[in-house]
Amino acid sequence: MQTPEIATMSLAEIMSRWPPTIRVFLDRRMHCVGCPIAPFHLVADAADEHGLSYAVLLAELEARAGLDAGRLPP
Repeated sequence: MQTPEIATMSLAEIMSRWPPTIRVFLDRRMHCVGCPIAPFHLVADAADEHGLSYAVLLAELEARAGLDAGRLPP
């Protein structure tokens, strides 16, 4: 099974497919949860908009989605 490329998915798709990723946004006090722009923003957009490291944010989302450390995606 191929790992989904979370970096190419919208934030809304990420949160819908892997609800545990919502915690990443809440912990960072990002307003992406429920934001009307979430269906259009990618992880890179959110990182840029909030002045965060893209690599760190992506790694946190992948970890919450269970896509890190060789784990199989849900």
